[in-house]
Amino acid sequence: MQLKKINPKLQQALIESGLTEANDMQQETFSTIKSGADAVIQSPEGTGKTTTIVLNVIQRLEKTVGESTRALIIVENKEKVLEMEDLFLKYGTYTDLSVFGVHDKGDTDYDKNVISMGLDILIGTPNKINHLFSSAGFNMNTVKMFIVDDADILFKQRMDAVILRLSASIEKTQRLFFCSQITERIEAVADKIMIEPLFFEREDEE
Repeated sequence: MQLKKINPKLQQALIESGLTEANDMQQETFSTIKSGADAVIQSPEGTGKTTTIVLNVIQRLEKTVGESTRALIIVENKEKVLEMEDLFLKYGTYTDLSVFGVHDKGDTDYDKNVISMGLDILIGTPNKINHLFSSAGFNMNTVKMFIVDDADILFKQRMDAVILRLSASIEKTQRLFFCSQITERIEAVADKIMIEPLFFEREDEE
């Protein structure tokens, strides 16, 4: 996959997984995400938003540093957690980044133990993440990337209050929303928690 200044090990893993060409969304957003800027990225269903999240997190984090969570990714449900975990394992073949997924049906005590031992990337459903961080008192100020996938769906389910609460626990981080459509609620939440966010919109299917 040809992207400007992409990590060679990441590029190798993507190519070995059959991703030799970056789509328009991935090309347009790569430099912005790599720079650490806040952004709202809209693209139709099935155009590679999950892949875009995974490759950009691997690009920015590169390798394990310390023991606290550095990327926090909020997703809709257990299926999305497992799907994203699989992609991190596939595209992170040549990195030592540790990834862990949590969801509403998981064992909370087990999840707390794994997180407390240290990991780089935490993926989870909103309520589960909120419960874990509020009850265990984990330090969230190590989070470099705060990402909400399917933000339009989650905010429609009234999860924006949880997202606002979690975001308020992090002093300085990059905040990214991915969605299939940019709604008024997405714009309102972005306005509250992001610093001069950039908006990327794509209407056409790849």
